[in-house]
Amino acid sequence: MRTTLTLEEHLAQALKAEAASSGRTFKQVVNETLLRGLRGSAPKPRPYRMKTVALGGVRPGFDLDRSLRLAEQLEDEAITAKLEARK
Repeated sequence: MRTTLTLEEHLAQALKAEAASSGRTFKQVVNETLLRGLRGSAPKPRPYRMKTVALGGVRPGFDLDRSLRLAEQLEDEAITAKLEARK
């Protein structure tokens, strides 16, 4: 089917560049791109990788169990205050 489309300049340039780099015609690239869009199949993103770093151990004098209990207590107090504010 023959039709006329008005494309934004940056889209037309991207489609032309894809056609040139892949050795396909502009028409093929436009049709395949539209078909992928209608099917909802976007190109697969590259996997995200994150480098890990060692942050060292626990500093002397810090008790993690005590710290966790303090964090729980502070969280409980914040929830209680929020619920009381609703009344």
